[in-house]
Amino acid sequence: MTLASDAKIVRYSPEAEARYVREGLWEPPTIAQHLHAIAQRHPDRDAVVCGPDHLTFAELDRITDLRAAGLHRLGLEPGGAVLLQLHNTLNTVVAWYALLKAGLVPVCTLPLHRGHEISEIARQTNPVAHLVAAADPRFDLVAFAVAQAAGTERAVLVSDGDATDPRAVALDRLGDDIDPAQARSLVEGIQARLELQSLAVFQLSGGTTGVPKVIPCLQAPYWLYGASLARAMDWGPGDRIAFMMPIVHNAGVIIGLQGPHSVGATLVLGTPDAKTAVELVAGGGATDVLLGPFAYDVALDDGLAAAPTLRRVLFSGKKVPRGHFDVLESRGIWAGQIFGMSEGLCLTTPLDHPLDARADSVGVPISTADEIRLYEPGTEDEVAPGEVGELCTRGPYTLLGYYDAAEHNRRAFTADGFYRTGDLMAERVIDGARCYTVEGRIKNMISRGGEKINTEEVELLLASHPAVAEAALVAMPDPRLGERACAFVVTRDGSALDLAEVRVHFEERQVAKYKWPERVVVLADMPRVSQVGKIDRRRLRELAAGLGPEPRA
Repeated sequence: MTLASDAKIVRYSPEAEARYVREGLWEPPTIAQHLHAIAQRHPDRDAVVCGPDHLTFAELDRITDLRAAGLHRLGLEPGGAVLLQLHNTLNTVVAWYALLKAGLVPVCTLPLHRGHEISEIARQTNPVAHLVAAADPRFDLVAFAVAQAAGTERAVLVSDGDATDPRAVALDRLGDDIDPAQARSLVEGIQARLELQSLAVFQLSGGTTGVPKVIPCLQAPYWLYGASLARAMDWGPGDRIAFMMPIVHNAGVIIGLQGPHSVGATLVLGTPDAKTAVELVAGGGATDVLLGPFAYDVALDDGLAAAPTLRRVLFSGKKVPRGHFDVLESRGIWAGQIFGMSEGLCLTTPLDHPLDARADSVGVPISTADEIRLYEPGTEDEVAPGEVGELCTRGPYTLLGYYDAAEHNRRAFTADGFYRTGDLMAERVIDGARCYTVEGRIKNMISRGGEKINTEEVELLLASHPAVAEAALVAMPDPRLGERACAFVVTRDGSALDLAEVRVHFEERQVAKYKWPERVVVLADMPRVSQVGKIDRRRLRELAAGLGPEPRA
């Protein structure tokens, strides 16, 4: 199938494709065909559980065939992009696979995105449809989608409710009147025209400033991403993975959907709310749970230890206080970390790694074909073993170029095609295990009179204070030193915390003084840029710019 947008996609060379096929990494079926094959192998197993609702693999396969046929009957031709602004529901999982079966390309935007983001993403992807939640307590997404579609031929689809606007079409019953055998035949015909490197999904970059860049995810590489994680975690039929971050996001697709589903495991889907996490795990019979930064403290909850089926906890998003690992270890629950990105490359701590390595690192790549180099930032000079450098990578599921962004791609990739992530890492040996440690982001380094302060290192130190629930460190302009460090913290139970207490805390831990925060600001909540939980550091830098150093005693 040839798409008009193909010229804007950087694809793997024929030699690389042949290698990945020969090594068994890329498999011929499409993502939709993989789901159908898994449904035939595990028809009666739960594919997804969401509160009281659930679908077996056979039910999910049948319903998504019907929805795909209904989308085709609407005139939505294969290859067209579809903007998604949906919540974590059973119908969202159905919509995801239905779009893929129809040969359409989901564009993974968030319900929090507004005109600034959606109009630019739509300009880049030229969507044929916009699928939104029928109801949202904060914003009328249906009216928004209709307004965004004005003057275009873009269809407006709604999920999880009726299409109250006459210009919108309800997806949740679309195709119910089509014969299942006819729907299956139609889907098979569409999928037969797709290839290993056909465009499957548009993800968005995780940048915290500006409009996200568009990432083209291709059929075989994107399926490999999730399947490789499932193998690394030793998931299989009978495992139940609890996921509460946005499911229409790269982490949701890989850790929640395609990873578990690649091996016949179950997604136990919740909402981005730490307060309901324990019930999600216990009530859903979860064997595994992913905890993002907003939910780290769930690991300390006594209720989590009482969940009879829970075996493993994965942390994602930032460095985790060591005490969280120790508590889980004492309760007989394995704990590890995962580091991934929409652009590709994922690392996770192997199940057999010792506790110190799991607590202090993000482990190793999930695929043996992943390649990693650590360069001096801004160069192509590798750092010495054990030294900190910029993480650069290439491999069988890592992008080779952002969508329609030739100029940006020249800066974002090395001469031999390694993606420059902007993350700082070091390769270390911890308790005999080779692994990688996250050392921050290039743009999050603070330069204080020539001394570089790693913000994530200091944030972890702040988080180890018993009064601190969450911490972020940003640069504060200083006329003499250039920059000083300003700490924003959210305290437990709203307790007070001042600079003097932080200095005592850092002195007790024998931290070099140049790393000590020189201003401490207590916030009720951290500002965030999305539901995924990323802190809005640009906003914090704006706040810090209006402050001076804490008055000296």
